[in-house]
Amino acid sequence: MIVVAAVTALRLVLLAFNKTDLFVDEAQYWLWGQHLDFGYYSKPPLIGWLLRAVTDLAGSDAPSWVRMPGAVLHGITALVLGALGARIAGRSVAIWSAAIYVTLPFVAVGSVLISTDTVMAPFYALSLLFLHRTGESRRWSDALAAGVAAGLAFMAKYAAIYLIPGLALAALVAPAWRIGWRNMVIATLAFGLVIAPNVVWNLNNGLTTVSHTMDNVGWVREGAALNFGSMSEFVASQFAVFGPVTMVALLIGYAGLGDPDKRGLAMLSVPPLVAVTIEALLDRAYANWAVAAYFAGTVLAVMVLRGIWRWIAIVINGLIALSIPLLTVLAPYPQKDGAPLLKRWLGQADLSRQILTLAKEADVPVYTGNRAILADLFYTGQDAGVTVYAPQPVVRADSYYEQMWPLPQDYNGRLLVIANSAPDCGSGPVAPEAQLDATGTWAGKGYAAYLVEARCVRSEN
Repeated sequence: MIVVAAVTALRLVLLAFNKTDLFVDEAQYWLWGQHLDFGYYSKPPLIGWLLRAVTDLAGSDAPSWVRMPGAVLHGITALVLGALGARIAGRSVAIWSAAIYVTLPFVAVGSVLISTDTVMAPFYALSLLFLHRTGESRRWSDALAAGVAAGLAFMAKYAAIYLIPGLALAALVAPAWRIGWRNMVIATLAFGLVIAPNVVWNLNNGLTTVSHTMDNVGWVREGAALNFGSMSEFVASQFAVFGPVTMVALLIGYAGLGDPDKRGLAMLSVPPLVAVTIEALLDRAYANWAVAAYFAGTVLAVMVLRGIWRWIAIVINGLIALSIPLLTVLAPYPQKDGAPLLKRWLGQADLSRQILTLAKEADVPVYTGNRAILADLFYTGQDAGVTVYAPQPVVRADSYYEQMWPLPQDYNGRLLVIANSAPDCGSGPVAPEAQLDATGTWAGKGYAAYLVEARCVRSEN
């Protein structure tokens, strides 16, 4: 607990000096919190609710407050996994599970950037803990708690669904994870009640979030083609996500299944890795898509590691974990080839301020089809008094902004169009009102501001 508290406190202190801008997804999650609902375009609603609660309580929408829950939630997750480790293998595994989890690379990243993975983490871990307790106690209250926790994990990210095949496999190979039919019904009903508002929202909104999820699984709509390069890249990335030593330990844990406790943890961990590896083979997969594997996986890796190897794992992971927040404090340094190493997280707010100034001077709304620019315009420009529009959807909305703030059909005035190529209003490309002095992620991308009539952008669509 002392290690977890110390690491979490250090992360919160360094977060106050973080010089990076909110990333496109972070700004979007903040915006969701300003428009509370039971679902959103691309994700379930819990992260929006959380950010609204935190920023309202803090009385500030500063990036540090938007990101603050990350370090705290991962600290809580570490303690929950410690409790799970204690139940399964005793005090030593409990201490090391908490300490190693809080220093994992993906946890370090999730403590400086807010994400749905981070919001899912404590509830996923709590569900594992209560499911294991139910296997021993057979109490309906433990089953109820497991179902509620699983439901909240699902309301953070749909990847929590991996709990279901994981538990089924674990129950087949390890008696400790067999909770009985009555408790299974109780847990399932609790899970269903918690997620019901989001299910109803999706049904009332054309299954928007489900449709977006299918867009991410590209082969569902476009057909599959074996991509061994993509699969290899994803598998290699997991050594960076989970840490090199801990990942090797996890793979050894998968291979040596003589111990029923290890078997159960392995089965709870395997489904996300297998599913996302297949997705990477058939199309593509991001490195973080399988993090649900690493909650049970942390305890399993600690059980495999012995003696000096636990220290080696925590030292390697710890160095990575310390370097990540330090880089955000030092930004825009260090640099590589004349560009900031963290350029992807720099330049958003600066670009938005330039755009908002131009829009106020011209007294016109802003219009752009770039999701990242839209996200930060709503965040940075929250008090600017500037209207921001996205394109009208062609068939269905391609973003939250097209869904909620499309250019009205009856608007016929001028717009400040932000684009990296000049619009053509019928007599050739329009001359820019201003070239945008872009830095960081926007440097060299050629974005400019154009004053045009609304009919011009409609004709381009």
